[in-house]
Amino acid sequence: MFNSSLKELSAQLADRKISSVELTGEFLGRVGELNPVLNAFITVDPEASLAQARIADAMIASGRAGPLTGIPVAQKDIFCAKDWLTTCGSKMLSNFVSPYDAHVIERFNAAGAVNLGKTNMDEFAMGSSNETSFFGPVKNPWDIKAVPGGSSGGSAAAVAARMAPAATGTDTGGSIRQPAALCGISGIKPTYGLVSRYGMIAFASSLDQGGPMAKSAEDLAILLNAMAGFDGRDSTSLERQPEDYAKDLERPLAGLRIGIPAEYFAEGLSLDVEKAVQAAISEYQKLGATIVEVSLPNTRLSIPVYYVLAPAEASSNLSRYDGVRYGYRSANYKDLAEMYENSRAEGFGAEVKRRIMVGTYVLSHGYYDAYYMQAQKLRRLIAADFSASFEKCDVIMGPTSPSTAFDLGEKGDDPVQMYLSDIYTIAVNLAGLPGMSIPVGFGDNGRPVGLQIIGNYFSEAKMLNVAHQYQKATDWHSRMPNI
Repeated sequence: MFNSSLKELSAQLADRKISSVELTGEFLGRVGELNPVLNAFITVDPEASLAQARIADAMIASGRAGPLTGIPVAQKDIFCAKDWLTTCGSKMLSNFVSPYDAHVIERFNAAGAVNLGKTNMDEFAMGSSNETSFFGPVKNPWDIKAVPGGSSGGSAAAVAARMAPAATGTDTGGSIRQPAALCGISGIKPTYGLVSRYGMIAFASSLDQGGPMAKSAEDLAILLNAMAGFDGRDSTSLERQPEDYAKDLERPLAGLRIGIPAEYFAEGLSLDVEKAVQAAISEYQKLGATIVEVSLPNTRLSIPVYYVLAPAEASSNLSRYDGVRYGYRSANYKDLAEMYENSRAEGFGAEVKRRIMVGTYVLSHGYYDAYYMQAQKLRRLIAADFSASFEKCDVIMGPTSPSTAFDLGEKGDDPVQMYLSDIYTIAVNLAGLPGMSIPVGFGDNGRPVGLQIIGNYFSEAKMLNVAHQYQKATDWHSRMPNI
């Protein structure tokens, strides 16, 4: 049961072979068993989850069930959920119980899904290893000495360990795709604006995007059907006709043009990762695809551009956490200014402080034009590289991460090396494109390898088709860690 697809679980619920209450109880039991080891969940509320499951069972009994009705879904703790503790992995929000639901949570509630719990994450989504969380690091189910990736590491670990059949994540510079790769699951970051950011705690507003994480591309399509949709409360939400992201899953890949950028296979890529990715590309050729060489020359600029723009936006977004209205407030202060200073100094972790300081610097008088505006110009060049490439190909492929999961603590003292682990994913966010990662094997150390698939704007259905056909021909996505 724990390795069943969403479609299989939905069929079992529809046929009354299992109830949502029973299914939810089984997964809650697995969370109780494994979470002390993996630390994937921050908050679990069995009473609230089972209450939702009873509502789902009533929906099924009345014939009003949809594909996700009664299915437990873990929610990244960046999404506000009414009456649930919503911490964003930070001491600053460690006592914040949300009074409302994020749009994504509303969509899952309307679909009849069950909130299984809130998953651990890097503090305010700032990190690539899930080690910056106030609640402690998440462990990789394939090797508990390794990181799961970040910032959606809790969601990735929960799905990989089959503590949840599916989970939500957010991706600002690779935070769905990179942990999906390091934990051996599938994850997709949709086109910017396709999933509403309302109720999703902001890090960098022009880059943040919510998306699903699951075992397979087929599961992702079902989840994205629920998550995507216009929301007038989010000024960046795109008003488009609803789309069925599962509609093209069974389309053959004959004639598919795969773009391979030389920049993704240069210095810095581990040999074992390259070997697994090249084997996956060869499998695509057997399925009828052709290979096209493309160039993304400005990829090398994506890290410096991102680490100007993202901290700048974070500096602005995180100014609201001042100890006045909600969240953590220092117990030691003499006046208002000291309350602000102490609350922020005590409430934020080291990585968040680092990014706030960088962001404030690049936005300050005399540096805005030199750094922030220049980064915005380079962002346009990065997007133009992709536009030129998609004139020659249908999708772009390459490694998701330059290496398999590294050990806990290995890069903690070297922020630059940590930042470089997102070298292949960040450009996709800067361009606002959709990107996904699927498992394609294991490295020399037995840790998973992910293949990144990048599509043109609004090509999620095509990307999911490309991933699904590969997963029909291979079994990497169905492998489970021995934990």
